[in-house]
Amino acid sequence: MPAPPVEPFDWERILIDQFPWLYLGEVALRTLFMFIILLTALTVSGKREVRQLSIYELVLVIGLGSAAGDPMFYDDVPLSSAVVVFVVMMICYKLATRISDRSKAIRQKIEGRAVYVVEQGRILIRNFSNENLSQDELFSDLRVSGIEHLGQIRIAILEANGQLSLFKFEDDEAKPGLSVLPRELADKVETIEEAGTYACCTCGNVQPFSHPVPDPVCNNCQQKGWIKAVL
Repeated sequence: MPAPPVEPFDWERILIDQFPWLYLGEVALRTLFMFIILLTALTVSGKREVRQLSIYELVLVIGLGSAAGDPMFYDDVPLSSAVVVFVVMMICYKLATRISDRSKAIRQKIEGRAVYVVEQGRILIRNFSNENLSQDELFSDLRVSGIEHLGQIRIAILEANGQLSLFKFEDDEAKPGLSVLPRELADKVETIEEAGTYACCTCGNVQPFSHPVPDPVCNNCQQKGWIKAVL
């Protein structure tokens, strides 16, 4: 038997569908119950105070979120099932983090490791290309940290949790470098028309040019594209 046609703007269907209004009280009770369970689980997990979630914490949050949501308003999902999911997820989380803490190899395999991405004002192309980080994302993080050009950076390390750690030169030790500002980067050229000090737009390598050069190639990364170095 075909289902009856849907009547547009049927407010009773939109607000409560086929359930009795008293069912909203059960939804409230289910929500309160799952809130307490979720709060307890996250408290027991002892979330580490980092800027971003670790891969274990992300899996935990996704799993707990899925387990907590359905029992809040689906009448055919028993609360006991959600509790079992929470218990198993917490056991798996604790077990995985303990194994990871005891094995450096497993920890680096799953969580990743700290990687040098900038050194002495130049992007380390080989390391950088192996990470899920674009140049735009790197430059955005640098701008947020108050960096104007790569010559200010002694070392930049991409941490395992995705945070960028910066070690800067003192102001009087900064070198000429590639600007990280969008307006300056938009002035990229492939032909040097006047003498000066230029920075490679790919790796940040700085090269002086004493005369115009029609098709200069970076002596560090062998790429083309230059802007005037900033000091």
